[in-house]
Amino acid sequence: MISLAFSPCPNDTFIFAALVHGWIDLEGLSFDYQLADIEKLNMWAMEGGIDMIKVSFHAWLSLRDRYELLESGSALGFGSGPLLIARRRIPLLRFARNDTNAGGKIADIRVALPGEHTTAHFLFSLAYPMITRKEFMLFSEIEDAVLSGAVDAGVIIHENRFTYEQKGLVKLLDLGEFWEEKSNSPIPLGGIIAKRNLGEENLEKLNRIMRESVNFAMEYPEQVMDFVKAHAQEMDEAVMRKHINLYVNRFTLDLGEDGSRAIQTLIDIYD
Repeated sequence: MISLAFSPCPNDTFIFAALVHGWIDLEGLSFDYQLADIEKLNMWAMEGGIDMIKVSFHAWLSLRDRYELLESGSALGFGSGPLLIARRRIPLLRFARNDTNAGGKIADIRVALPGEHTTAHFLFSLAYPMITRKEFMLFSEIEDAVLSGAVDAGVIIHENRFTYEQKGLVKLLDLGEFWEEKSNSPIPLGGIIAKRNLGEENLEKLNRIMRESVNFAMEYPEQVMDFVKAHAQEMDEAVMRKHINLYVNRFTLDLGEDGSRAIQTLIDIYD
């Protein structure tokens, strides 16, 4: 039995639906799955209790000795990165990353982030190394924290990028664009990893199974949507589909040379 964990976000439930329902050849393997928020998934991976798990790429960077990255299932892309948002324009946050004298000026600005080990936090720290007043919280709570004034700004991910403007919030910086300008590559957000001690034969099976599950979802999107909707009940269906279309792409099916190069760039910066 392979223990499996991924998030209830539409892009994950979309690509895992065929696997968990047995709509593809599982090559003799069976799976026991559970769902959790991305930062909880990161923590579970660090604890080492799950065989196959979706994590932020930032978290995987410190787990490479124990977990292998699968070639399918990743969330990479252009124009899909985290967004820094606020109730109003904050010029210092918009331009501070280019201002070597700005550190002291923005030391008191409070920023909400969706987890210490997320790629969103990693990107924010690259853009604003001088900001240290960080509040880590569930990604779905960040918009309300900004609206209430509990924090001055927040970094949003997932479906919140489609809803923040409706709530009167404004974008200060697209951290995905920041990364693309810096690296000239797509942003690696999250990936599917599996324990190296499962053995080469099982890892090869998991790579094939994950690819087939993604491919099935791409070929039969309507069949997997019931599973997506079951775990995103409060989300508008149009937002679900926008979410899937943004985060599930050619890199999800196979990283390929461009995806692998983007991940290597992330590794080089991290190391």
